[in-house]
Amino acid sequence: MISYKPFYNTLFQKNITEYELIFKHGISANTLYRMKKGEAITTKTLDTFCFILDCSVSDVLEYVKPD
Repeated sequence: MISYKPFYNTLFQKNITEYELIFKHGISANTLYRMKKGEAITTKTLDTFCFILDCSVSDVLEYVKPD
């Protein structure tokens, strides 16, 4: 299972809000909604987040083994 918990930790550490992602960087609110629900995002979106946040993929998502 893919978890986006690192994404929210990275946002907090870099002091960036979801509002800023939407209105300054053009990220779709629907994308953020899907991430909150644990749904899939595209690799293009992942690339965009890494560029905006100046981070690696592991700072956006992680794989969590199901129990």
